[in-house]
Amino acid sequence: MSDLFCCSGSNSFQDLNRRNFLKVGAAGLAAGMVSSPLLHAAPEEPSEKLVHKLYGLLSEEQRKVVCFDWNHKDEERGILRTHVSNNWNITEVDYNVGGEFFTKEQQEIIREIFFGLYQPEWKKKIETQLEDDAEGYGKAQTIALFGKPGEEKFEFVMTGRHLTIRCDGNTTPHMAFGGPIFYGHAPKFNEDVGHPGNVFWYQAEKANSLYQMLDGKQRNLALIEKAPHESLVDFRRNGEEIPGLPISELTADQKTVAQETLKFLLEPFRTSDQQEAMQCLTKQGGLDRCTLSFYQEGDLGEDKQWDNWRLEGPSFVWHYRGFPHVHVWVNISDDASVPLNAKG
Repeated sequence: MSDLFCCSGSNSFQDLNRRNFLKVGAAGLAAGMVSSPLLHAAPEEPSEKLVHKLYGLLSEEQRKVVCFDWNHKDEERGILRTHVSNNWNITEVDYNVGGEFFTKEQQEIIREIFFGLYQPEWKKKIETQLEDDAEGYGKAQTIALFGKPGEEKFEFVMTGRHLTIRCDGNTTPHMAFGGPIFYGHAPKFNEDVGHPGNVFWYQAEKANSLYQMLDGKQRNLALIEKAPHESLVDFRRNGEEIPGLPISELTADQKTVAQETLKFLLEPFRTSDQQEAMQCLTKQGGLDRCTLSFYQEGDLGEDKQWDNWRLEGPSFVWHYRGFPHVHVWVNISDDASVPLNAKG
């Protein structure tokens, strides 16, 4: 059995077939995923290095606006660094990343940081999403920096409509992606059946292809009438049962599609974040410790191609809300005790 599904008795990141790894590092994805085009060469200047460069170029007045202590607490949002939402700005939108608050050099560095957090082939898709959702890149996105370069912990966060993404150089304890992230897309607010033009809908199509493979008993476990509120992506406590169909109960061919679904979810993001997410998943027991749920609520067109669904493990939540348009909440850790700070 692939170590992606169960990691007991061996270190899955030592047992991988390394022939498919580029020089981005050997702590990669679990066996069975490395043969796919999931891993790519890292950019010459990674986003973390650019964040340090940006910090050095900020004036004292700029730092007063966008730089915060690691655990800075906001009156409404709690610890600001950890907050996630579907539509928000971490600093005032007047200080947007394409505006006059930043110099042209700073603007270009911020842009490189941001697009460096995705795979190169996703750049045009992300630009499409931003054009549809926020009149393009630069007008409605804001940033904050937490900690200082050279300190043990340092993180860059960018926010906007359908956007919370982070760059932390793996300095945030326990968390993949530096903390919970959000992505989404609305070519129009109330999308049509099949979500034409939505750059993320293919992920739901892959998950639904797995649903079509399920037998009656499996479908009874997987299909749930009501979806939880989309922002409820915190980890369950004290052994609370996770609803849905356990991945451990899938057949071998079904597990292959479950693995492909996970690959589709991760593939927009840069290699180092994919790897960190997989390390967290493996530490909690792999996909075998996860469940898959589909929700009858919000079935656009009542076509039983489920628009809302969720992959969840002890410290892994990937919640996909496809109705009326796509919202996706991601919360991944190697420790289920990490609290969530989300609002949707």
